[in-house]
Amino acid sequence: MRRILPLLAAAALGTLGGTLAMPQFRAAAIVQLHYDKLDPLWQYSGKVMSCTFCHVGKGGGAPWNPFGQALQKGFASNPRANFSQVLSAVLQANGDADGDGYPDAVEIFARTLPGDPASHPDRPLAEVQAEYDAAGGAAQYAPPKGQGAPKGR
Repeated sequence: MRRILPLLAAAALGTLGGTLAMPQFRAAAIVQLHYDKLDPLWQYSGKVMSCTFCHVGKGGGAPWNPFGQALQKGFASNPRANFSQVLSAVLQANGDADGDGYPDAVEIFARTLPGDPASHPDRPLAEVQAEYDAAGGAAQYAPPKGQGAPKGR
């Protein structure tokens, strides 16, 4: 019995570790977009940034929503870039992937989903845009230091 308990505990922790694992791209985006500032336990929460930020389904995977497709196009146009660089470039482009009238970066600033036309700020664009610009605009979502241009460029 004493030999079985440690094995059961290890198995349970292994299962729990897989449950708590967060996809690398989501973890990078949470930090780059400053979503980690509101929740000190963000690494263990699916609530900070759900899979539907970029995917259609709650569990991630294909298909991608319009914002996720914009990120995919960013990778296709610059295959040597890392995720942080692509995310920054997509936001600097000032696009509105879901066509709801709010630019993707402004939606991120307002904590709404840039790939879901039903999710947008409940205030007028001009008001949210002014706050976003005062906070630093797209520059606030620049890649973290040390993740600038790809090597060789």
